[in-house]
Amino acid sequence: MADIIHIPLWQLPLLILMPLGCIGAGVIYLRRLTHGKQLPRGEDPDWSVPPLADGMGATLLHRWDVRAKILTLLVYSFAVASLRNLLPALFSIILSLAAMAIARVSAVRLLSRLLALSGFLGMLLVLLPFTVPAHSGDTIFLFGGIHWLGFNVRGLLLAVTIAEKAVAIALLMEPFLATASLPVMLNGLARLGLPEMVGQMVLLSYRYVHVFLQEARRMAAGMRVRGFRKRTDIHTLYAVAGFLGMLFVRSFERTERVFDAMHARGYAGRFPEQGEFRLRGRDILLASAWILAGGALIAYDRIIL
Repeated sequence: MADIIHIPLWQLPLLILMPLGCIGAGVIYLRRLTHGKQLPRGEDPDWSVPPLADGMGATLLHRWDVRAKILTLLVYSFAVASLRNLLPALFSIILSLAAMAIARVSAVRLLSRLLALSGFLGMLLVLLPFTVPAHSGDTIFLFGGIHWLGFNVRGLLLAVTIAEKAVAIALLMEPFLATASLPVMLNGLARLGLPEMVGQMVLLSYRYVHVFLQEARRMAAGMRVRGFRKRTDIHTLYAVAGFLGMLFVRSFERTERVFDAMHARGYAGRFPEQGEFRLRGRDILLASAWILAGGALIAYDRIIL
């Protein structure tokens, strides 16, 4: 039997809505702050040359063999995702923060990754306490006697646990993936069995999607200069259709020029390999340590708690 606590309806904004509003305002402020640091005033990023890695470093994670790094990240992420309790998930965040400190990750990039999750996690924290089914032993706050406004504490704890696991995995992605360039990472995936053509498609897509986006921005700016304004009429549909068609034609023409340039430089279906792949004892030791840490979290989650 669930433990139901009746609370006056006027306390709903004070206990639930106001804290959520404060959290939302904080997220919006951090988004603006992060965007301002990423884009200096008066400067536009050169999307024609997107960065493929967050610089080269000499940390332990930078020197780690990329194949062992990828496999360790996958195994450890599955271990974190299988956690069920609040405290082990919190410990996984601490381990991810330790990896960030070792890799000396930029705080701005890290905050940007977390803010990308804020919308989904915020929706989860709002909806799950009100929608999770009531079980025996649950504590439910019932506002104004309205049954569909029952706030289940177990649902809140479940939402917080899911959010902790998502944050832990997201924090770990940055130090693991930013410590090797994208070509080296894709070559490592090819060594692990990923089809080489898939890796080439990912690399070219990452390289030129920024170029196509910048081309779309220039075309949109030209349309605005000529007086185009978005409206809900047939003229806007014709203009948008023409915009998309012209963008497709320009992208196709650029793709043909890039392919011809690659052939002129000797491309024969394979890219030159980037980086040296040699598995050392320290790579195996570091991978074993991370996997053991994931196993310890699972054991603590299943056996001790």
